[in-house]
Amino acid sequence: MKTIRSFKYAAEGVLLFFRHERNARIQFFAATVSVVLGLWLHITTVEWIAVLLCITAVFSLEMVNTALEKLCDLIQPEYHPAVKVIKDVSAGAVLLSAVASLVIGIIIFLPRISELLKV
Repeated sequence: MKTIRSFKYAAEGVLLFFRHERNARIQFFAATVSVVLGLWLHITTVEWIAVLLCITAVFSLEMVNTALEKLCDLIQPEYHPAVKVIKDVSAGAVLLSAVASLVIGIIIFLPRISELLKV
């Protein structure tokens, strides 16, 4: 029963994230575009693994970033330099993941799109 409750709470967290966070919706759009492109361009199994890992990494880091920001705001509502560092570093982790994901997407999709446009 505890395990089922744990999954329920985790699912609630995912739903809250997508319902209330603007960045989650932007990233969901990017993920959807990536999946549609992958289906349309018939990417390989290894490429699918890379795309899905990128999507998961960006979503996961954004969720951790959101949780850290909410916690920092709860504990220290006023500006504090240490809180700024925490927020900036966690946002930086999301940025690194997103940039790496973009580069991987370009490596996977650009050659196929270029080939289609040559026709």
